[in-house]
Amino acid sequence: MLFQVGGQGARPTFFEMAAAQQLPASLRGALTYSIGVLALRRPFLHKVLDYEDEFFALLMLVLETHSLRNTDASFSESLYGLRRRAAKIRTKQADIRSKSNDGIQHSSLEKRQRVLSVVFLVILPYLKSKLHSIYNKEREARLQASLWGPGDERFEDVDYFDEAEASIASRTSTETEATIRTRLAKNIQKIIGVCYPWLHATTEGLTFTYQLLYLLDATGFYSVGLHALGIHVCRATGQELMDTSSRISKIRNRERERLPGPPWLKAVQGALLKCTYAVLDYAQTGLIAAVFIFKMMEWWYQSAEERMSAPTVYPPPPPPPPPKVAKDGIPLPPDRTICPLCSQKRANPSVVTVSGFVFCYACIHKYVSQYKRCPVTLMPADIDQIRRLFHDM
Repeated sequence: MLFQVGGQGARPTFFEMAAAQQLPASLRGALTYSIGVLALRRPFLHKVLDYEDEFFALLMLVLETHSLRNTDASFSESLYGLRRRAAKIRTKQADIRSKSNDGIQHSSLEKRQRVLSVVFLVILPYLKSKLHSIYNKEREARLQASLWGPGDERFEDVDYFDEAEASIASRTSTETEATIRTRLAKNIQKIIGVCYPWLHATTEGLTFTYQLLYLLDATGFYSVGLHALGIHVCRATGQELMDTSSRISKIRNRERERLPGPPWLKAVQGALLKCTYAVLDYAQTGLIAAVFIFKMMEWWYQSAEERMSAPTVYPPPPPPPPPKVAKDGIPLPPDRTICPLCSQKRANPSVVTVSGFVFCYACIHKYVSQYKRCPVTLMPADIDQIRRLFHDM
């Protein structure tokens, strides 16, 4: 058979692994939506949304650590009846010839593998999310710089009627106020903006390759992280599922016995530990219920009937073509950040509404006051038709 589609054997199917991998993303969407709704009545919850990455990473750190210690599986894998096993290649010839498990022996996870599993499940996704946000900010900054020039040369609280010399002086004073930390942060952002697309393409390509090989039964590792850790994900047997509760109780009793201090202090610590375990158990159940409710609400509000009854949304009309440059008008420079009048970087950019072309405010105010027309199209204009552009707000 080319690849598994059923539930036979200890090896999970591709669809089970994909569902377990996508569960944290669904959980994050459910939590973000729920907190966003509650924030409408409790504004202080907006602080949680401001630190969404850190909040979700801390939550998953607790859940993944708790799940790996008790069930040898991640939070999402334990919900699908899956377990993580250390894969060790057998060295004996007789074992290599055996058909079962393809010459690979499975054993319980070591402490090092549990710790590294938490790193791959929580820490690395958190770092990738932060790098992605930094890259998006850097890309927006580069796009804005290509349209309006570098950020250091933007308009800064000066009088609209100042001359170009005053604008140059203000830009010079602004540049001298830049700190070393700000420059270092900008350099780091530029490095991330250059390197992140290659890093993202590499990780996505490796992920796709491993998933395709797993689908075709060419490898037993579903992802690069599992291969690096030497871990196979297997189905839990019926006996393992039945023994899970007894195993968890044994681990918790052993931890309570190791508590230091006199008997009364051990009793207090044991009660607190028992309450903590109860909260974690109820939190797991509540999070699964939140994902289920989120999916139901998503299906309810985006049903086929609603989409069919929704009005047709037509694309916006294309913008009108720009006016043509007059034969005797001032030609436009190739760089869009250059003022056509002074041939310098625009200071206090302002637009002539009759034509749409942008100039320095001092330059266009002086020109229109004298000639009563647009310098590029020669269309009649007045100083009342000059508008400042606040692109940095």
